[in-house]
Amino acid sequence: MRTLFGFLLLGTALSYAQDAKVDERGKSPVEAKFVAGGRIRMSLCSSGVEVVGTDHSAVRVSYHPEREDVRVRLEISGDRADLRLTGCPHNNFQVRVEIPKSSDLYARMMAGQLDVRDVTGDKDAEISFGQLNIDVGKSEEYARVDASVNSGQIDALAFGVNKGGLFRSFDQKGPGKYRLHAHVGAGQVDLR
Repeated sequence: MRTLFGFLLLGTALSYAQDAKVDERGKSPVEAKFVAGGRIRMSLCSSGVEVVGTDHSAVRVSYHPEREDVRVRLEISGDRADLRLTGCPHNNFQVRVEIPKSSDLYARMMAGQLDVRDVTGDKDAEISFGQLNIDVGKSEEYARVDASVNSGQIDALAFGVNKGGLFRSFDQKGPGKYRLHAHVGAGQVDLR
């Protein structure tokens, strides 16, 4: 009985050890430990953002130029992370977000360019105005892919699709296990 209680206490301590709250203003980089295989939810300010999968068990946000108004809020609870980036300047601002390669990604951004590469897992990304570029890896790893633009271009060579104009979309099913959703209000979706 004592052994069982010890294991339960150790498991509880380990789960709390992965929880973190970071709230930094004007500081780059910002980093917190995060497990591979988790789900990351991002709310990003309008800018140029690069999301890159790495072999490290952490979420790391860096940006330039450094500005006092830029705020990075990162909350981690077990295998869930919530990243909010606010206060970005309106021109020539670049952000790099490093996450574990094996992660499910959910990202929303008002305007700008969002590049996603080296991330294996579900991907759900939307931009209201701008360009969304996702390196998909192997197309056969996806069970479902859907992409759309209200006005603009879908260039999804990995899935044999190229469409342009108003209200363009495609939806495909495949043999894999991941899901990919990409949407741009006005602009371009590029799935490579």
